[in-house]
Amino acid sequence: MLQIIKKYPLSLLCIALVWYLSIWFLPPDYIELPSINFLDKWTHFVMYGGTCSVIWFEYLRHHQTTNKQKLFLWAWLAPVLMGGIIELVQAYCTTNRSGEWLDFGADAFGCTLAIGIGLGLKKMWKKS
Repeated sequence: MLQIIKKYPLSLLCIALVWYLSIWFLPPDYIELPSINFLDKWTHFVMYGGTCSVIWFEYLRHHQTTNKQKLFLWAWLAPVLMGGIIELVQAYCTTNRSGEWLDFGADAFGCTLAIGIGLGLKKMWKKS
């Protein structure tokens, strides 16, 4: 466990931040936000895309060769499932949040885009 904390501190921080913002943070009704269409969906997209990109970065930094199965599991599937679980927790276990399928879709889309970012990082890493 300590090895995971040493190798992936930023990833773990991002994951903790996503959970905090998704479950315990004040509901959006209390925050004055600019009127941008689908702002909450863009937020989900950026949070999950950013988190998965950080996972890719830290994985590539610590591994000479890439294990596609591990990357699929930990840098795509696990964050997508986490997004689904968070939406279910918001819908059924909180009184101040609501779960939405479109939020889950934005989470999955962000994770999917991070694959492209990760592959770009991998290509840059191999050149240097």
